[in-house]
This record gives sequence, structure tokens and C-alpha cells, in this order.
Amino acid sequence: MKDLKNKTEIVFEVNALSKLKEIEDKNILIMTDSFIAKSVLMKELLKNINSSNKVIIYDKVMPDPSLEIVGQSLALYIKEDIDIIVGFGGGSSIDSAKGVIYFASEVSHKDIYFIAIPTTSGTGSEVTSVAVLKDNDAQVKHLLQSDDMLPDLAILDSCLVKELPKKIIANTGIDVLTHAIEAYVGKNRSSYSDALSEKAGELVVKYLYRSYNNIRDVEAKEEMHLASMMAGMAFEMAGLGINHAIAHQIGAKLQIPHGLCNGILLTSVIGFNSKVESMKKRYANYARKIGVTTAKDDTEAVNNLNKFIEVLQAIMDMPKSLRECNVSKEKLLETKNQIAENALKDNCMKTSVNSISIDDIKEIIERIY
Repeated sequence: MKDLKNKTEIVFEVNALSKLKEIEDKNILIMTDSFIAKSVLMKELLKNINSSNKVIIYDKVMPDPSLEIVGQSLALYIKEDIDIIVGFGGGSSIDSAKGVIYFASEVSHKDIYFIAIPTTSGTGSEVTSVAVLKDNDAQVKHLLQSDDMLPDLAILDSCLVKELPKKIIANTGIDVLTHAIEAYVGKNRSSYSDALSEKAGELVVKYLYRSYNNIRDVEAKEEMHLASMMAGMAFEMAGLGINHAIAHQIGAKLQIPHGLCNGILLTSVIGFNSKVESMKKRYANYARKIGVTTAKDDTEAVNNLNKFIEVLQAIMDMPKSLRECNVSKEKLLETKNQIAENALKDNCMKTSVNSISIDDIKEIIERIY
């Protein structure tokens, strides 16, 4: 049985932040990182919040948000009797807020209104019920899932993504493409999720490099923001797979940004999955749908999809291997087995159509070195 959830209200385009002006007399916890807390983006956010509200800002979110960060924020949530939690920033800030909501039900029966406001165009976390949190002691990433973590309101304001650094545009943009592709071959895919995956992919093809190449291309920024959201909705329904499962654990062990990990893995995972004829047909069809090939032969179409990904990474000056990310051979040998073991246990594996062995994962890790 397919289950389509539409809990999240989505407000988008220019001046979407003004939606916040409707909120009055509430205790609001904003979760963000120290850079955004001191930036013009925070000023833009705060000027849209009515002065009748009490605003508390937690600004200690770090990349790869940890269980420790969630614990600190949860204590603040209890102390300040919070009514509304706002995840403001990239996926790390939104996932940290989700972590608080996930664990808050164990200490409080109070209803929490959750607002997600992304400042990057990549994770799609503003429309999903999942979060990835890191256990720093074990050096493992855990994917949590709960309908309680699905935001009540997602605000996509293009003014928040106008001046992203090129490296972040590249990494998060490839993350969007990976979400869309994995959802297209996900175990729980449907015509509904396919449509979202296809449109997200079309927008990436048309607008990602434009967004990367021209900081003033407002149209490209807006369309990539929507592509990220649609890819998020697609994988919320269809699930992810091998690519994300391995990327989560490489990121945890080797401290490589998540979107970059996905990009480094993407063509190798497509190659592995395409050994199964039905999956090769799916990838080939996707390549045609998003406009990167007109080849009728499936093998040629998949090859063209991989070539497109490789060219896109090259023109955005992205590392294409772990070696180019300054990972030593010794470090790889030291961590490879645990990365593979943890990837096999990752929740994303549950929605992979294709099965994979620990030796297969090790082979993929070696190939991307």
C-alpha cells in the first residue's frame, strides 16, 4: 500500500519569510550554526518575527550534527518551554531540530510546531520525516525516521540562497541529483514520486551549473531551491538506497561533506546497480526523461547519464575521488571494513531495490579512491 503524506505547508519564492509575521505570543527556538547566527540571513529572519514572541537562538550546530548537539538543544527546549522550533540553515540545522523533536516526545507531551527554513538548495530536509545524526563516540551516522519530524511549515525564500559559496552550490546540487536518481530506482517508488524525481532532475540539468557559475542568476537559485524540495519529496515517498547508505558512513569516518560523498559515489553505484537489467532500464529511462540523452539503447543511455554527471562535477571543480579529498591510502585501509559494515546496517539499505554484499561495498569504496 502506498502512503502519500501532505502534512507540510510549503511557502516559496521571494518574500516567503513574511509568513512568519502571522505568529504571535510564542516561545520560539531557532536552531542554526554560528556563521548564520551572525549573518545578514539571521537579521532577515528576525525582522519577520513579531516582537510579541520570545526568541531563543541555539547557534552551536555543526556539520554532521551530533547526538550531543541534540541533547543540549533538548535541555534548552525544556527550560524555555518552547512552542515552536525553527530549523534555519542547511541540512545540519534542520536535522538537529528534527532530532530535538524526535526525542522531545519522551520528555514532554506538548505539541511542537516545526518550521524548516533551508538556506542551501540540496538536502530536501524541509519536506522529509528523516534526519541523519552522528554518534561521535562510535563514528557512525544514524538515520532516524518519524512522522513527528515532518515539518509543519517549510519556507523556501530565494533571498536566502543568493550568495552561497560555489563549493556549497556544487555539493548540495549534486546531493539533489542523487536524491532524485535514488528515488527513481527506490523500492517504494510510484508514478507520483517518479514525476517529482524527473522534474527535479530536469531542473538540475538546466539550472545547477547556471547557479554555480553566476551568483546573480536569481532564476537559477529559485529553481534549484524548488528542485531540492521536489527531490526531497520524491525520496520521502520512494526511499533512498546504496549511494546514501555508503555516503553516510564515509562522511562519518572520513569527515567529507555529505553531498560531495554522494557525488563521488554516484557513477560507481549506478554502474553496480545497472548489472541488474531492470535497474539499468530505470536509469536509462531517467537519463532520457531529464534530457541528457536520446539514445534508445539502454547501455548507451546509462553511459551518457554517467558522462553527464562526470562532466558536471568537472566543470564545478569537484573532487572525483577520496584521494582528491586528501584521504590517505592508510586511512582508507584502516576504515574501509567498518565503513562497509556500517553502510550495510544503514536504514537507507531498506529501500534499495538491489541487494549488495559487504564485499561489493568494499569494492565500490576501493573504486572511488
